[in-house]
Amino acid sequence: MSNPQIAPYGSWKSPITSDAIVAGSIGLGQIFWDNQTLYWLEMRPQEAGRNVLVSRSPQGEIQDIVPAPFNVRTRVCEYGGGAFTVRNGTVYFSNFSDSRLYHQPPGEEPQPLTPEANMRYADFTVDTPRGRLIAVREDHTSAGEPVTSLVSINLADGAQMRVLVAGEDFYATPRLSPDGQHLCWLSWNHPNMPWDGTELWVAQINPDGSLGETHHVAGGVNESIFQPQWSPDGTLYFVSDCSGWWNLYRSHPTTGTIEPVCEMSAEFGLPQWVFGMSTYGFASSSQLICTYTQSGIWHLGSINLTTGILQEITTPYTSFSSLQVNGDRVAFIGGSPTEPTAIAQYHLDSGELQILRKSTTLTVDRAYLSQPQPVEFPTENGLSAYGIFYPPNNQDYIAPDGELPPLLVKSHGGPTSSAGSSLSLSIQYWTSRGFAVLDVNYGGSTGYGREYRQRLENRWGIVDVDDCANGAKYLGEQGWVDSNRLAIAGGSAGGYTTLCALTYRDVFKAGASYYGVSDLEALAKETHKFESRYLDKLVGPYPEAKQIYIERSPIHACDRISCPVIFFQGLEDKIVPPNQAEAMVNALKQKGIPVAYLPFEGEQHGFRRSENIKRALDGEFYFYSRIFGFEPAENLEPVTIDNF
Repeated sequence: MSNPQIAPYGSWKSPITSDAIVAGSIGLGQIFWDNQTLYWLEMRPQEAGRNVLVSRSPQGEIQDIVPAPFNVRTRVCEYGGGAFTVRNGTVYFSNFSDSRLYHQPPGEEPQPLTPEANMRYADFTVDTPRGRLIAVREDHTSAGEPVTSLVSINLADGAQMRVLVAGEDFYATPRLSPDGQHLCWLSWNHPNMPWDGTELWVAQINPDGSLGETHHVAGGVNESIFQPQWSPDGTLYFVSDCSGWWNLYRSHPTTGTIEPVCEMSAEFGLPQWVFGMSTYGFASSSQLICTYTQSGIWHLGSINLTTGILQEITTPYTSFSSLQVNGDRVAFIGGSPTEPTAIAQYHLDSGELQILRKSTTLTVDRAYLSQPQPVEFPTENGLSAYGIFYPPNNQDYIAPDGELPPLLVKSHGGPTSSAGSSLSLSIQYWTSRGFAVLDVNYGGSTGYGREYRQRLENRWGIVDVDDCANGAKYLGEQGWVDSNRLAIAGGSAGGYTTLCALTYRDVFKAGASYYGVSDLEALAKETHKFESRYLDKLVGPYPEAKQIYIERSPIHACDRISCPVIFFQGLEDKIVPPNQAEAMVNALKQKGIPVAYLPFEGEQHGFRRSENIKRALDGEFYFYSRIFGFEPAENLEPVTIDNF
């Protein structure tokens, strides 16, 4: 390797280009075992974001199962998840374009199972003895909020449906006991989100297929239950945060007594933004395989169900999702700081780890990768907050003496979510060009226990903003970044945090909002059912707290923004409608603040098309190059910046 060139931060040439990122990248989703065949979903930007169901045979043959133009995706609760299941090779799935259920026997074409109707389905369980599918159904046939219920769907005639459970606002995770005699499920009601409080129920199934008397197992308005699952011997397991941490519990089969399985200051659960999430599974009635997180790092482990002793299983991964167990084989989506996210299979008997499918064909020399560094920093009220810091890194370049790098603070969405440490090429895009990045796990993030998660109650737009601002200031005070070149970016709820930081704090010099909330009142009035009461806990009940909504909405305080902002927005977004971005853009134009706006036709909440992912990434970088005064190494498509 030749000696590194001296060049200003931001102007380094990187092999991690937007073209390379989108060309061979796919999103990996829901994993499912059917006998010895493994299935998973691939979201392909090159196919306009189509979700393709893929299988891997016991012999290792990988093939697409559901043909184009079918898109295996559901819009129940808008975020979807749990869009398919498989039984003995026959696939049952939700098709995105018409929201109908389809079935596809081996070697055949998909055929519609349910009639054309304004219904959506998710989170399926096949009830083979009764010839039916059990699912969450969201009924949009009437005005007002859609009605959610658990239904059974006849596999011979999908028009024959029976409502099994109804009356609550939300349902999830219907699961049959191994003997097929009991059904468990989760439910919750407004204003709770599933990470606030859910209830776990069980009912015996009557001979005619209806449900008998229901029994409340655990949970309530102040206890979040996650992933109920039956063990092979018929014991009901679940994750609860009743101790302050999402830990594993079980209900004694005969007495119904609830007992902890493995008590730890760790999280075995996740916020249920989508259906079909899984953090554990059973290798046998006496061995449970699980994933859990401590201090922002995920681990794989094995629990002896007789002794309750957990043993960590060593892997290179620091993030896990969609864990599924089939005998001695454990499949999951894993990510590490240096390797792209992948579908992996771990053999419990041999300890062998196989990579089955990577999320990108792009291979990057590690000399271009920034290593994530967990940071803890002081924030308001004598508390600490957390983040993951990525210093700039590129083997071909060093900066001139005395120059400090610009910092991009990333505010994750949710806001009930978290930033992880697995390899993100979109973050490495920045660091390999000479930016530092801080991915903030502000108060309200998951992975640090219920108390930390609840820091955001009634204080959204305050705690998260303080933590992002204090994280940036802390890095500047440490001499790690240039305090005069601080930018902040985020999507959705992270976009709201971004806009609040630019409006109500004088720390950042530029920002980027991806489909971000600018008007809380409009969000409370216009958003979909799942999140329609989310703000009750984050801000206050509406309209009683209307004044707080106004005070914390950047759209009403545009006169306080004095730095440039760029906005990215999908024009078919139902979660944060385009008018939220457009109102801000127009207000900033009138004020004379430099502002740019990139709307995308055909995109919803989050961008799925490769050309739009590329345009947004390059567009944000180009924007900062003009604002911070450095010259990119590449010829990027310009972005029109009004008032610049």
